[in-house]
Amino acid sequence: IFLKDGEVKNVYELSLTVKVPTGMTEADLTRPVVEVRDFETGKLYYEIYTYGEENVVVPIEEEKTSAIQELAKQRVLQAIKKYDSKAEIYFTSKDRVTIKVRNECIPRLIGKEGMNISRIEDELGIHIDVEPKVPTTGREVKYVLEELGNNIVLRFGKGMKGKLVNIYVDEKYLLSGTVGKKNEIRISKSSEVGNELLKALVGKKKIRVLSV
Repeated sequence: IFLKDGEVKNVYELSLTVKVPTGMTEADLTRPVVEVRDFETGKLYYEIYTYGEENVVVPIEEEKTSAIQELAKQRVLQAIKKYDSKAEIYFTSKDRVTIKVRNECIPRLIGKEGMNISRIEDELGIHIDVEPKVPTTGREVKYVLEELGNNIVLRFGKGMKGKLVNIYVDEKYLLSGTVGKKNEIRISKSSEVGNELLKALVGKKKIRVLSV
């Protein structure tokens, strides 16, 4: 809570994540980062992390959307409008966007094993993160998580076949998927999502699955 002249001016929330700090691009610079966000809007204001031997607090400046980014945004909208004509899109870096679509649109947009969204990314030359507009709806379901060869497998009870589920790590949305014929979802360890799940397992973070 930030107080000025005896009044509450801002309320912030802190969250710990593992990522490449804003403004850096090399993957090997990934490190634990404390994000300081506005409690109500979720806007990122500061990042706190170790740089060399120092702990630094870095203010995050809001970048103005360039003409190139605006053009890229329109191309992304054009590509996904058949899945959700009212999708929300915003840039998280120069070559990465996050799109928020209706929960029920996510399986078709991502496609089997992520093939559809990968095709769109290749066509547009930009990385796309997909998130649901309403991130925490549904009932929590039990699962068993196993590492099987090159895959991470989430096994569910009977009756889950064909159900859409949302997966969260420490309340942060990770992905949506449809439970397969064997009442399971398989995720490749080499994929970005698989890598995030492995980090969550190592960090003993809470993994929740909600049935939509």
